[in-house]
Amino acid sequence: MTGGGGTTGGRTSPAAVSARSVEDHRRRVEELLRPSTAREVEDVATGRASGRLLARDVKAPLDLPVFRNSGMDGYAVRAASVSVTPVTLPLAGVVAAGQAGQAPLPPDAAMKVMTGAPIPAGADCVVPVEDTRAEGGSVTIERGRKAGDFVREPGTDVRAGELLVAARTLVAPRHIAALAAVGLPTLPVFRRVRAAVLTTGDELMPAGAELRPGQIYNSNGIALAAALEANGVEVVSVEHSRDDPEEFRRRLSAATSSADVVFTSGGVSKGDFEVVKDVLATRGGEFGSVAVQPGGPQGITVVDGIPVLSFPGNPVSTMVSFEVFARPILRELAGLPPVPTYEVALLDSVRSPAGRRQFLRGRIEGDGVRLASGPGSHLVAAMAHADVLIDIPPEITDVATGATVRVIEL
Repeated sequence: MTGGGGTTGGRTSPAAVSARSVEDHRRRVEELLRPSTAREVEDVATGRASGRLLARDVKAPLDLPVFRNSGMDGYAVRAASVSVTPVTLPLAGVVAAGQAGQAPLPPDAAMKVMTGAPIPAGADCVVPVEDTRAEGGSVTIERGRKAGDFVREPGTDVRAGELLVAARTLVAPRHIAALAAVGLPTLPVFRRVRAAVLTTGDELMPAGAELRPGQIYNSNGIALAAALEANGVEVVSVEHSRDDPEEFRRRLSAATSSADVVFTSGGVSKGDFEVVKDVLATRGGEFGSVAVQPGGPQGITVVDGIPVLSFPGNPVSTMVSFEVFARPILRELAGLPPVPTYEVALLDSVRSPAGRRQFLRGRIEGDGVRLASGPGSHLVAAMAHADVLIDIPPEITDVATGATVRVIEL
């Protein structure tokens, strides 16, 4: 990335100097959340295990295929009987999928078999139906086959006792197909990190309510819950508190009783009604500024052994705080791949505040990235058009059009 002009006026502001760096704050968050990797194991239904982190190796309890079966709709025969074609053989019966106890194949005869049906004893190959002509009680084989053709032997897919899926695999539909095929009704997976969301503010109203002057809709609760679920977290509650200390204490107590981590939004800045900071500072909470824009005011508290991460209340600040500080470690705990980051050319020029790491909302266009909105932390509707965050380091104040910038996928 190229910068023009360095820091504003050649100096970094006192506020930026005293603020914790993005890296330091992220490390602090990771230190608090990483012990969740030692969470307990639970069994879940195989069909509901997609997206879960497997806790133990899973070995096949039986062979696949389980029995010798046909790979085609056709006729089970002895290869020696069809070595010279065309040849007409008497039809000794029909074997459907799921049918058991079929009599052996008589010498120089054929049995009609369906895909997946058991191969009768004595047969060693299957002639596909398109290579035959059936007439009454006989079938004419027009193309010979060698022993083993279109016969699925037991264990050729997996043998009983062989590793089927390794521990710490993120279960995907392809794994579920194999696990269900060997008859496993449940799988041992790590319990998901459980999170509670607690928003604050007298001005916030639920969707559908009629807004009075000074009120806005509460987007942070819904948005944080959606972000958590998208990153492998189980959301156990989404609650809202007025700017009332007693109500906040009561709702926080309920949240910490059921969650591994609590996320709050609002009430952490320097105003007169900062309920989150006022309550949690008395319980050892660390509140201060991180050298970042948006999302400077941040708080971390441990309440009854449960980490409480407190984000500022502006909607964009809340979402950027989650993306930058919480999303990486939560994805790691869930077994999800890291958030993709890469470098592209900037299609707009940018000015950035000295001493603060700025995360601008951007939209990928071709081989470059264009600003999707201004830097304002209230521009939540404009953020809907973004698909990346543009990461501007704190020492850069000017970025020219065409310069290379680092972006983080949203």
